[in-house]
Amino acid sequence: MEREHQNTNPPSPLTQNSGQDALVVDEKQSKSRATEREKVVEELKKQLWLAGPLTLVSLLNYFLQVTSLMFVGHLGELPLSGASMATSFTSVTGLSLLIGMASALDTLCGQSYGAKQHQMLGIHMQRAMLILMIVSIPLAIIWANTRSILILFGQDTEISTEAGPYAKFLLPCLFAYGPLQCLNKFLQTQNLVFPIMCFSGVTTLLHVLMCWIMVFKCGLGSRGAAIANSISYWLNILMLSLYVKFSPSCAQTWTGFSKEALHNIPSFLRLAIPSAVMVCLEMWSFELMVLLSGRLPNPKLETSILSICLNTTATVWMISLGLSRAVSTRVSNELGAGNPWGARLAVRVVLAMTIIEGILVATWMLLIRNIWGYAYSKQVQVVKYVALMMPILAASNFLDGLQCVLSGTVKGCGWQKIGAFINLGSYYLVGIPSAIVFAFVLHIGAKGLWLGITCALIVQALSLMIITIRTDWEKEAQKATDRVYNSVTREGS
Repeated sequence: MEREHQNTNPPSPLTQNSGQDALVVDEKQSKSRATEREKVVEELKKQLWLAGPLTLVSLLNYFLQVTSLMFVGHLGELPLSGASMATSFTSVTGLSLLIGMASALDTLCGQSYGAKQHQMLGIHMQRAMLILMIVSIPLAIIWANTRSILILFGQDTEISTEAGPYAKFLLPCLFAYGPLQCLNKFLQTQNLVFPIMCFSGVTTLLHVLMCWIMVFKCGLGSRGAAIANSISYWLNILMLSLYVKFSPSCAQTWTGFSKEALHNIPSFLRLAIPSAVMVCLEMWSFELMVLLSGRLPNPKLETSILSICLNTTATVWMISLGLSRAVSTRVSNELGAGNPWGARLAVRVVLAMTIIEGILVATWMLLIRNIWGYAYSKQVQVVKYVALMMPILAASNFLDGLQCVLSGTVKGCGWQKIGAFINLGSYYLVGIPSAIVFAFVLHIGAKGLWLGITCALIVQALSLMIITIRTDWEKEAQKATDRVYNSVTREGS
């Protein structure tokens, strides 16, 4: 017993210190993990707070266009065909360009707000409005000659004649669309998304009433729907302008009209032109698919199927668009504030949300694939064709969601020129040639056209993902700081 007692030595101070050090390290690591979790949860809340209202805004704006066509559809097949063609033509030749150019404000306003250069937001918005209004003038000339242009490109004379006046009555809408996009970006980059949602909701509700009055009560027919569109856009502008003018939330960012908006126009164009190219190349490729479907055997069936696919994906895409605008705002704000790790966290969180959303939507599409066609047609042939297309749509929607949020990151960082080159290569060097081969050489029909688009989305998503992964976020934060500083010093000089 004595021997045992003698061999039981007390623990050395070194051993005690090592144990205490290990406990301290473990405690620090657990606190660090808890802090990281808190940051992720906080970022998730911020993005959902932005994405939810912005998704609803996109759906409301989409419903506004659909409402006009629904009212025109009750007038007959020819007015509906004319209004649909005019809507597609004006979207390709005008609205897509204005959306793209206004996207430069995602970078400029977002980073200025993050850097707390609040007065610059109003100046950037005024400059953008001025340039977009000037750009709208040559676009108006194109819209005024819609009938002649459509006939020149071989479209049906009767439908083109119906589309011409409809496009002319949309001209006030053209001059409203640019300022409306600028106002939305101005508020969005300040995280003021609920006013945009509320005013869009009011506008859409009133638009239904205006369409009914203009089309049926005033007897204006399809022209009444176009006039109602224009009134609705200008009404939305009026409500948003009053909010910006009188809301305390915009007291620092809107300080009134300024001559400084006339300066530094080239720096805006350096972002706006690539932004427009980036958006237009993508939107035009989908319109080209519709035109190509008219060249397939049994064009009525193939065009109908492709239209159903486009309507389905356009509706689902609004979720990804909301997430894209949310991450664009978060990334630009964090980079402007000089917080590179906050920007990187925003991208990681939105990618995780997009993957989950894409899986859920794809599962939903697969579950309803055999009945979804009945929402558009009672013909068994159409329903079966739609069922065959739904798995491809599910895959393309997943990829489209990824590229959409990564494109939002591009806009938040100011990489629009890179985005334009990626879209050019993805859609016009890979997507459209692949679609032509699948549809016309391998004779897969509308399925082949959509497989071509899917190939484009794969290339686009992979390219954007590689660039995002290889991003030096500290360098991007420094670029954002320089961009904001240069714009402030130039305005002040």
